[in-house]
Amino acid sequence: MVSQEDHRSGHVVVGVDTHKDIHVAAVMDPLVGIVGTLTIPTNTRGFAALETWAAAHGKIIAFGIEGTGSYGATLTSFLRRAGYKVVEAGRPDRRLRRMNGKSDTLDAENAARSVLAGLATATPKTADGQVEMIRLLKVAHDTAVTARTAAMITLKNVLVHAPDELRATTRRMTAATLARHLAALRPRGLDSVEDAQRHTLRSLARRWLALDTEAKDLNQQIGALVRSRAPQLLDRFGIGIDTAAEILIVAGDNPERIHSEAAFANRAGISPVPTGSGMTSGRHRINHGGHRQLNAAIYRTVIVRMRFHEPTLAYVQRRTAEGLSKREIIRCLKRYVIREVYHDIKHRPEAPEFAS
Repeated sequence: MVSQEDHRSGHVVVGVDTHKDIHVAAVMDPLVGIVGTLTIPTNTRGFAALETWAAAHGKIIAFGIEGTGSYGATLTSFLRRAGYKVVEAGRPDRRLRRMNGKSDTLDAENAARSVLAGLATATPKTADGQVEMIRLLKVAHDTAVTARTAAMITLKNVLVHAPDELRATTRRMTAATLARHLAALRPRGLDSVEDAQRHTLRSLARRWLALDTEAKDLNQQIGALVRSRAPQLLDRFGIGIDTAAEILIVAGDNPERIHSEAAFANRAGISPVPTGSGMTSGRHRINHGGHRQLNAAIYRTVIVRMRFHEPTLAYVQRRTAEGLSKREIIRCLKRYVIREVYHDIKHRPEAPEFAS
């Protein structure tokens, strides 16, 4: 009798469903199907155990990993350093999930099947260079800006109920001047509502000033990295530090993984989505997917160009005469901008060496 072992191809694909504390892996042979599953802890010892276990089943074609940018980031880095091909598996199809159910083992099996079928082809970001540094600093910067805005809104809400004298003194002050003025308050004690208001206003003002300093420091650090990594982006009209940072973050430290300008436009949610069928063939709709922060950054660049960039002003005038609406013109210009920056990020100047 011929056993299942005799039918194996000798090559395997490994699918991994990632979590915070454990990862679940499934090995699939192209001829036999799933031949084993394994649960490992999310540490170096667990990753080494996964590598040894998978290699024992045959020559590894690729690893399909869910969440290579989150819970699967450290495993992805480990396997890449070991020389294995890693593919972003993505989430399972919702229709199949409703039909077959949901479990960690099933998700790992689906990840392996998607890689073997060629449905999962995305190359993960390496996250090992200046762009990853920019991304991390931008996380801190954006949260600081959000907290700074919340602090000022709360401060002004409390100020509405302050005594007339204090409200009259602070009227028409800028945010920075208001914060510095209120941070210098010296409450007498804590015996009345007015005293509590002064304590609260001083606390909120000092918080705003601290967050403002933090945001400005982080912005300077991000700017230095962006200028070092892609100075050519900043030469483009209407593209500043924030927009350039968003562009680099989406592209990653290995922009060669984005194979075409159309693929980059799709990642930014700028490419149209076909919706034709039958007699309505050829119709398209707006892409509501993609990286929305990058989409918004490109939109801001287009608005700046439509106001101050002479070639863009001439283009808008010509397209308006052709009967296009402002919204349609903006969509066209967004595609022009994404095409420009795609070629800019593909050109990678030599990065300076950092002193250890």
